[in-house]
Amino acid sequence: MIHALTIDVEDYHNIFARDRLKREGPPTDAVVRNTQRLLSLFDEFGARGTFFVLGEVARDYPKLIREIASAGHELGIHGFYHRQVFKLTPEDFRREVCDARTIVEDIVGVPVHGHRAPAFSIMPATRWGLEVLADAGFRYDSSVFPISGRRYGWPDFRSDIHIMELPGGRRIVEAPLSTVSVLGRRLPACGGGYLRHFPGGVTRWAMRKVGHERPAILYMHPYEIEQDDAPLDLARLSPAEARAVTRFHRLQLRNRRTVEPKLRALLAEFRFAPMRDIVESALGIRLADFAGSESNLRRSAV
Repeated sequence: MIHALTIDVEDYHNIFARDRLKREGPPTDAVVRNTQRLLSLFDEFGARGTFFVLGEVARDYPKLIREIASAGHELGIHGFYHRQVFKLTPEDFRREVCDARTIVEDIVGVPVHGHRAPAFSIMPATRWGLEVLADAGFRYDSSVFPISGRRYGWPDFRSDIHIMELPGGRRIVEAPLSTVSVLGRRLPACGGGYLRHFPGGVTRWAMRKVGHERPAILYMHPYEIEQDDAPLDLARLSPAEARAVTRFHRLQLRNRRTVEPKLRALLAEFRFAPMRDIVESALGIRLADFAGSESNLRRSAV
């Protein structure tokens, strides 16, 4: 079984400042250093994956995008400013993903087929996002976590990679994130905070378990291998807000030093490929020929 290796390329520092410290600012060059570190690690093991990139990162660091592509990895879209879909109107969401895609495609000169929403925010209340993506020409999405969670999740969603038929003749491939069943309950697995907080053996067990039925999707962020504990600027926050932000920041830093050894163990044990390859193999299709709406079908036939 070959599994999907996916990286959500975002800068922890500017997103944390925007969401938690009430301060706007561009991505820092930490996203470049951390992503390059992952690129070197993947090259060491001969692994290729999909990098879902924020539009603001591509805009500010086009050289990094070219480095990812030249190393043989697929590029996908992760929104523009890491705003969850439920914070956007359909028009704003379309603008964000299309603007980000235009920047990335202009940099590398190849079509971008895939999307992953920030914070897995394609959920029952934002299912309209899939229609927007299909109509905009995206071939596949990998945003749905088929769990019942506090911050995200789509309970009872299919766990396999499949083509979704949408209203208005639209369709899109959905590649849900990996879950495991424990005592009859679906639990999230194979990446992110679950990779950081749990022993490495837990993720390896989950990868093997998922692999009995379908390719697993390993996901992470470049900042998860960073161990920067610089002082926080809490000047704009009340004392209560400052305490909550500090707790959150410490939780985000917890166990980061363990991520690279865990990742090395996964790269040594399992075989990985870009999401594009996993989707095409699972469904027996070519994404270049797959159209998500009637208008796209007509354009493809011309």
